[in-house]
Amino acid sequence: MNFKIIGGQKLAGTVTINRSKNAAVALLCASLINKNKTTLKNVPKIEEVYRVIEVLESIGVKVIWSEQNIEIIPPAKLVWQKLNQEAASKTRSVILLLGPLIHHFKNFNLPHPGGCQLGARTVRPHLYALEKLGAKIVSQNGYYEVNAAKLRPNEIILYEAGDTVTENALVAAALIPGKTMIKFASANYMVQDLCHYLKLLGVKIEGIGTSTLIVYGVKEINQVVDFDLSEDPIEAMLFLSLAATTGSSLIIKRCPIDFLELELLKLEKMGFKYKITRRYKSDNGFANLVDIETKSSKLKALEEKIHPLPYPGINIDNLPFFVPIATQARGTTLIHDWVYENRAIYYYEMTKLGANIILADPHRVIIEGPTPLRATEIICPPALRPAAIILIGMLAARGESILRNVYSINRGYENLVERLTKLGAKIEIIK
Repeated sequence: MNFKIIGGQKLAGTVTINRSKNAAVALLCASLINKNKTTLKNVPKIEEVYRVIEVLESIGVKVIWSEQNIEIIPPAKLVWQKLNQEAASKTRSVILLLGPLIHHFKNFNLPHPGGCQLGARTVRPHLYALEKLGAKIVSQNGYYEVNAAKLRPNEIILYEAGDTVTENALVAAALIPGKTMIKFASANYMVQDLCHYLKLLGVKIEGIGTSTLIVYGVKEINQVVDFDLSEDPIEAMLFLSLAATTGSSLIIKRCPIDFLELELLKLEKMGFKYKITRRYKSDNGFANLVDIETKSSKLKALEEKIHPLPYPGINIDNLPFFVPIATQARGTTLIHDWVYENRAIYYYEMTKLGANIILADPHRVIIEGPTPLRATEIICPPALRPAAIILIGMLAARGESILRNVYSINRGYENLVERLTKLGAKIEIIK
């Protein structure tokens, strides 16, 4: 699939933020520890979710779509040997099966994860965390060999404060009776959603939203539960970036403000004009939402570098969206993507649109602005957020652009072309 874009248009109108991709995939995998039916509400219909569902169905799970809701009904016995290798190779989320599957099998194999190609995204933190709980994991050629014969509660210090490793540790600890303490945990949005889901299943968790989680595991989980996903802060940041880069006046509804506060502060200091018009709760009762109205703004570069940190810092997945913004800001912006080895290299693709970017090293780019962007043809990089910022750049660039092989974008955003069109963007799907 390819996009044809006639850029340089001022956009206007209202867009509503969808539910979280990363929470959806985590909860789909976590549902395997529940012997009964889980219904996830308002699940985004995106490629990443489809791949995880294909994997779950291949090992015996019954998955039923109903509008935006998914019913997950586990079988009496999973069959890991029939796992869909092709679907697993297209998503990094397959790593989230380690935590639940150690409660189904004493010995099993799991393929190495696929998904975004962002350098050496080590899985050692997962292996070290689950080893503390008694699992033995050996990486073989193309798969992990797992032995989980003797599980036990324990105190875990995570090797890094990663989202998926925190999720794996949480799910693993939930079905190990006793107290497990997880230190240096991620407090990110998808982790908080997972914690609230586990609480519905009867697992007591202390420290939600902090870097230390205490899990009181139970012997068995057999609950019929409904869980409404929180809204996606990364999708909200896409539309904030689009508004800032194109100088557009948008109303962005249902933004999860707790995970956008620092990003908005940085944008405010860059001269971005916006107003919060409404504050309220998500349908799940715990996520805090706002509606944001943006205004056309004259932007200036920040003197300080822009870099990510674990929550409540700038979200690692929100960092790329500062790149197109910086191309339209007066002055020099330094963006330091210290987490991933290769992602800053993808930012350099924006030079094909006329952006003035210096690649200082695999982690840092220096951007001079403002620069008029020009239309061109680009093949999507094999990573979701870098692909999305190229799309933003094309929407800002005057003339006709072609963005080819947009599977990376479809992994994370639902009906994006339709939603952009409603805002006045001239974009269509072509072969």
